[in-house]
Amino acid sequence: MLTYPEIDPILFQLGPLKIHWYGVMYLIGFVFAWWLGNRRARQPGAIVTPAQISDFVFYGALGVVLGGRLGYVLFYDLSTYIATPSAIFKVWQGGMSFHGGFIGVLVAMWLSARNINRRFFEVTDFIAPFVPLGLCVGRIGNFINGELWGRPTDLPWGMIFPHVDNIPRHPSQLYQAALEGLALFIILWLFSKRPRPMMAVSGLFLIGYGAFRFLAEFFREPDNHLGFIAFDWLTMGQLLTVPMIIVGIIFMGWAYWRPVKPATKKQTG
Repeated sequence: MLTYPEIDPILFQLGPLKIHWYGVMYLIGFVFAWWLGNRRARQPGAIVTPAQISDFVFYGALGVVLGGRLGYVLFYDLSTYIATPSAIFKVWQGGMSFHGGFIGVLVAMWLSARNINRRFFEVTDFIAPFVPLGLCVGRIGNFINGELWGRPTDLPWGMIFPHVDNIPRHPSQLYQAALEGLALFIILWLFSKRPRPMMAVSGLFLIGYGAFRFLAEFFREPDNHLGFIAFDWLTMGQLLTVPMIIVGIIFMGWAYWRPVKPATKKQTG
């Protein structure tokens, strides 16, 4: 069995200023998105220019942070934040919802698409392959914070989190980093390298994230204040991924099987 290494969540401190690993992980994720976006923007036929990528990343970062925090407050722990409103701003302590951040990013990309006169799904298809690496480093940030630990296990790689108990548990943060992050990135990056119909990449992202998150939740300990939502196994994370999978399937179906309008014949005199 392994033991959680008790990593200090503060990377370094300059006087009263504390730089937390959790925030640094988010910064790394945004840098990855900017770098990958610039690579794609330089390819022939790209819908955006390298100069526009910085704006995408900036507004996307606002969507992630604001949407992620508000989503966590609304979906996971509303009563606590009603009792202590000031805790909403303590993002370095964790407490970010992917689904809230996802909604925030969608709003940011809708506004960005309008600014550059592009269709919404053109933009989401372009940015979808860059998102998983940000999710990967975010889950590593969860691991460093020693939060979102897994359920008890007797597997050889079970990890004891001393600040929780002395029971070996799944390091579910690392499972999610590998599935929702690295694996999903590889799938989307390879899929999007070839021309695809509009909505296809966005649909695959929704299906892939939803499926990987649903699976990983079986190894992750449910939030103490929520427990199981239904059937003694369904968690809030799983419940929120179901609509993503359904919508993703609809998007993929529409992308590949939507009716094509016949070409209009020119009239001759």
